[in-house]
Amino acid sequence: MVSSASASVASAKRMTPIPPGIKIGVSANTPSPEHMAYLKQLGVKWLSLAVNPAKSTAEDFIAQKAEWEKEGFGVYNIGSGAGPSGSLHNMPEVTLNLPGRDQKIEEYLNYIRYLGKAKVPYSTYAHMGNGIWSSGRVTAARGYSARDGNANSPEWKGFWGGKTYTEPLSHGRVYSEQEIWENYTYFIKKVVPVAEEAGVRIGIHPDDPPKKMLAGVPRCIFSNFAGYKKAIEIANSPNIGVCFCVGSWLEGGTALTGADPVEVIKYFAAKKKLFKVHFRNVTAPLPHFTEALIDDGYYDMSRVMQALVDVKFDGIVIPDHIPALGMSPTAADTSRGAGRNAEYRPSVGLSYLIGCMNSMLKAAERKG
Repeated sequence: MVSSASASVASAKRMTPIPPGIKIGVSANTPSPEHMAYLKQLGVKWLSLAVNPAKSTAEDFIAQKAEWEKEGFGVYNIGSGAGPSGSLHNMPEVTLNLPGRDQKIEEYLNYIRYLGKAKVPYSTYAHMGNGIWSSGRVTAARGYSARDGNANSPEWKGFWGGKTYTEPLSHGRVYSEQEIWENYTYFIKKVVPVAEEAGVRIGIHPDDPPKKMLAGVPRCIFSNFAGYKKAIEIANSPNIGVCFCVGSWLEGGTALTGADPVEVIKYFAAKKKLFKVHFRNVTAPLPHFTEALIDDGYYDMSRVMQALVDVKFDGIVIPDHIPALGMSPTAADTSRGAGRNAEYRPSVGLSYLIGCMNSMLKAAERKG
């Protein structure tokens, strides 16, 4: 009989390899010559690719990855945004045990198998049952358009996969924390053997926002440090870890999450469970936050970069929820894709953030 420790070592050896060192990258999609040239000008070498719903098989992933790699880019992950029945990310069927759960799980497992065949080393997963919550957009003090999160606003709603969720009950009743934990355990126990066989790392994203309860759905697992630690222990696999979205964590603050970002980084990195970082800041914790440029929020993001250097992080760090700089807030609100780099267009916001992040990285390496 093979011991669990031996099985873990064997699994780690099967994991798709990544080179050492912090990889400052971007989210990208369209592999046009103009887009590639622009990213090369920024010094970007690593990519987190969006999924194309019409091209989401192993063969498609292999071709998509090869197209970028032949131009010198590394593909760290291809997103789980769509499967045959829709999104494979923030699946209420899985989180809340709704009809169609097993179909969704099988689609997700196939997606992980496809990544393994394409030798894509990583995927992000989020476990929210009623979407990402916001209250609209506002104009920041510096004049850029930003996502607003006012929990006391009548516009406070959840959004995901073309659906809108509202209070008081997004799914007709109040769910218990025990149900949420049981549903997570059911899902992750099916995922682990497939992820290990495929050699794919899965980083679980924090709840956005990390509020204890939203419209009858507890956010008791990935909204706080204790829940995260327990969830990763339940998975008990070297392939299951954390996608640490600093912005989502800061939306809760230590009062809700129970830990400073640096503490989270050091804890999971020491266990080799930190796989990806979303580099984002906000103006304040709940009940009212507004997304901010990384030098314009309440947290000193250089502390995050220093912590990543100190723990010798080997994963990808990407700017998250990129603002549409260089245009009026009104124009940004009607053309928000311009800031997300989903389709090619030069993004002033992306250029600004990549410059900030590279400067922070160099400063942290000097101190280290």
